[in-house]
Amino acid sequence: MNLTPEIKDKLNQLQEKYTAMGQDMASYLDGLLYADFLTYWDYIHLDTLLSLQNPKTPFPDEEIFIMYHQITELYFKLTLHECKQIAEHEELTASFFTTRVKRINAYFNALTTSFEVMVDGMDKEQFLKFRMSLLPASGFQSGQYRMIEICSTDFIRLVDKSKRAELATAGIEEQFEHIYWKFGATELASGKQTLTLKQFIRKYADQFLQLAKNRVQTNFSSLYLQLQAKGEDVTALAEELRKLDLYVNVEWPLSHYKSAVRYLEKDPVDVAATGGTNWQKYLPPRFQKRIFYPFLWTEEQMEDWGKGWVLSVLKTLKNKD
Repeated sequence: MNLTPEIKDKLNQLQEKYTAMGQDMASYLDGLLYADFLTYWDYIHLDTLLSLQNPKTPFPDEEIFIMYHQITELYFKLTLHECKQIAEHEELTASFFTTRVKRINAYFNALTTSFEVMVDGMDKEQFLKFRMSLLPASGFQSGQYRMIEICSTDFIRLVDKSKRAELATAGIEEQFEHIYWKFGATELASGKQTLTLKQFIRKYADQFLQLAKNRVQTNFSSLYLQLQAKGEDVTALAEELRKLDLYVNVEWPLSHYKSAVRYLEKDPVDVAATGGTNWQKYLPPRFQKRIFYPFLWTEEQMEDWGKGWVLSVLKTLKNKD
């Protein structure tokens, strides 16, 4: 074998690396010699991934339902990966911030544009049957989605809009008691928390509170204002954050609203969601007025938040029926 100067140079670099760590390079070369070549299926654990769909019923479309939600959670994990890079960057710049938010927007674009799978990709009769085996589980219980919200904005923006002014100076624990999504999983008749909500809080409350405290100064809203105050050009960043605001607070919940109308709206009484969530009031952005970056929108834009989208969805679905 002809040892080229390039190969010799790399061997010298490896020798320096392992010597610095007090390791024997020859032993590591033996390991490389005996190791099998890496395969695609082993690298991404494909067999394991494809074994994670376990329907509760014999209805074929339940598997579609499971897989799409698993895909959703993987996109959420990608988003949180970007959130962490932004929040923990030691010398954050507007350029780095903008690039990472663009990635997040790409993930949410993929999610919102693919949600037709949930709207029209399942047989309605099958769905209405297999969903009864899922009680009280609900997509409402996506902890990663709540973490994305916490990373994206000041925590007070996640408080129910009727309580934001009153709790503006309150501590995070008190604000958490009035976080908007708790009102979306409260029984309409009794005003009590649903089992879905109780399970969710029991599992995630401590994580949410700790994350909220960790992100007081490093959520996207706070970081944007810090960069702006330093005099950095945040024009491109502002545009990406507006897109993120619309994706998370308008497009994504309304994709779910569209699906709920398709499967659950029924005269004279709407079908209840699996988690007992009050989806008619919980999902439409025009009711929640959940806006991450109010300083990036005009008063008129915030007043009309989500209205046109909801009306167009309802009109489209009524015409289909």
